[in-house]
Amino acid sequence: MLSDRVKRHANIKNLIFILSLLMFAWLCWYFYTGYGGASELVTYLVPIALMVQILHMYQRDYIYKRLPPIANHILVVIYLAVCLFAFYHFIMEYEQIAIWRQGSYTRMDFIVGLLVFLLVMELSRIAHRSLFYVNVIMVFYTLWGYLVPVDFFWHPGTTFYRVVTANTVELSTGIYGLYAQIAMTTIGAFLLLAAAANGFDAQGAMVHFMRRIAGKSRATIPQTAVLASSAVGMISGSGAANATVVGAFTIPLMKRYGVPGDFAGAVETSASMGGLIMPPVMAVAGFIMAEFLDVPYWNVVIRGFALAFIYYSTLSLSIYLMSVRLMPRDPIEKTTLPIYEQIKTAIFFLGIIFLTILMGVLNYGEQLAGLYTGAFMFSLLALLFFYFKYVLKDLTAEKESLFANIRKMIETHAELTSYLTLLLATLGIMICLFTVTGFINRMGGILLRLGEWHIIALILMAYLFGWLVGAGLPPTATYIVLAVIIVDPMRKLGVDPWVAHFFCFLLAVWGELSPPTSLTAAVSARIAEASFMKTMWQALKLCLPITVMTFAIFARFHLVVSPGWPMIGDMLLVAIACWGISYAIFGKFARNRGSNVMLGAALALASFVIIFHPDGKISLIMAMIVVPVTVYGVIRHRRIAPPKSGPQSQAAG
Repeated sequence: MLSDRVKRHANIKNLIFILSLLMFAWLCWYFYTGYGGASELVTYLVPIALMVQILHMYQRDYIYKRLPPIANHILVVIYLAVCLFAFYHFIMEYEQIAIWRQGSYTRMDFIVGLLVFLLVMELSRIAHRSLFYVNVIMVFYTLWGYLVPVDFFWHPGTTFYRVVTANTVELSTGIYGLYAQIAMTTIGAFLLLAAAANGFDAQGAMVHFMRRIAGKSRATIPQTAVLASSAVGMISGSGAANATVVGAFTIPLMKRYGVPGDFAGAVETSASMGGLIMPPVMAVAGFIMAEFLDVPYWNVVIRGFALAFIYYSTLSLSIYLMSVRLMPRDPIEKTTLPIYEQIKTAIFFLGIIFLTILMGVLNYGEQLAGLYTGAFMFSLLALLFFYFKYVLKDLTAEKESLFANIRKMIETHAELTSYLTLLLATLGIMICLFTVTGFINRMGGILLRLGEWHIIALILMAYLFGWLVGAGLPPTATYIVLAVIIVDPMRKLGVDPWVAHFFCFLLAVWGELSPPTSLTAAVSARIAEASFMKTMWQALKLCLPITVMTFAIFARFHLVVSPGWPMIGDMLLVAIACWGISYAIFGKFARNRGSNVMLGAALALASFVIIFHPDGKISLIMAMIVVPVTVYGVIRHRRIAPPKSGPQSQAAG
């Protein structure tokens, strides 16, 4: 009897919960006290985070699908033993390693470092294959750089001992360095919001709420994806995750009302990409930007809101213009939403407002603000649950359990934090090897020489380099690589650091969609049961006007340099220009194609003048022309663009 109870509770699921609870409690205590500092926290918790990731990989469908189950069992036990060994060693020896043995490590220090290094490399091979191969190439290059025949890449090489220690027991770089510390501290604090929302399914309630406010028009149905993705993007920071959560609802909804599958997937792809820009998470890159610039994170967030406004307002217009052309005008039924779900949505947005007040008005630090906001959202959601389940006895709350919700919240936080810790530890290895080989300095020197010829040449070269990097790496990785290599040469040539960093950031976001790879487009296409290539190219078209932002910040630099009225002024100018370009691409002025192309080209030219003309007065005058022309164009488009009849009407029925 006792053995049956032990077997029932001694399983992978409960082990994950125990480790998640330990990690959750430890991090919350650190957010409140800051005890020991980020470096000590990471050395203790990285092994626990790796254990959580290993168990999740194992639970989903084994780690190695080609190996028999017994081999998977043995390897998982070995991996967990390595993590426990590393945890014990650092608990016992942290002070000696961090202070007294720097540069003179024992054999045991090296063995622990080697085991952790190999484990992180193997886990990155499974979870982040492209980063793994880059790191493998960098390891070989670090060891044998003197064999490279090209002078630019030549370096004297180093030892494998140096590769391992620089990435592990030196603590300041590599696996335990800055990037893993950011994942565990600032990012971990903000992920409390996502965990609380997911634990009580506030995200799902919010998506349904956005569908309700979209109205009765078929042409506004795709706006559900825009609204929902912008809201989920506030706490997601991942385009693919955003597309998974929101697209599972919005894409079938769009197809139900007659939207073609590839266009539905493209709408969700482009809307989810905007979630990477949306504060306060900003694809995780925003936290790293704050560290690079040594500023409070709120300084990054307030600039992010301006960029997000331009992105989503332009995207909304582009999607609306396309929807009018694709969908008939007949109205649809209005949906209803239980009051329980509506209040959950309100709590979700109250949490974002509460966080904004703490950081922007009361000047709380990032970690305390994240902790207090997570506690605020959890308390309200728990009180709402109790009231609806035990006082009102509402059927919508009947199926929920408080313990299950809390457990889901804790496990969500641990999984998200451990996943990002593995990702940023992998990036830490890459940047460490870039530094050891001197590659960053040499690449920076080339960009400086190019910039001395002309700053535009530097910008275009950096854009091409960013596109190539973004084609193979996730946005956070792309931003870090670009910021490390590109920002310093730009700064030396007189470019404001804010402009340089946001240029790298927008390039990293664009890299999420850059051909030939796009995980967000792949997820959306799969849900839409549409062609990946068609979905990706449709999304590229929708996002084309917004790519102007990447270059606009050099001309309208107040957008990211000067918060306040100057930023608002440049934000409106860039937004108006993007609206004009969007209408020039997707709108119809006339039924005659030639007339339409000529009028669209004139509007696009006027829009580019708004952004890039050095005289602010001329830009303002052109903006005053573009706004009424765009408004008139939308009205005109609604009259001449809708299909007279077509398969959409039948599909909707």
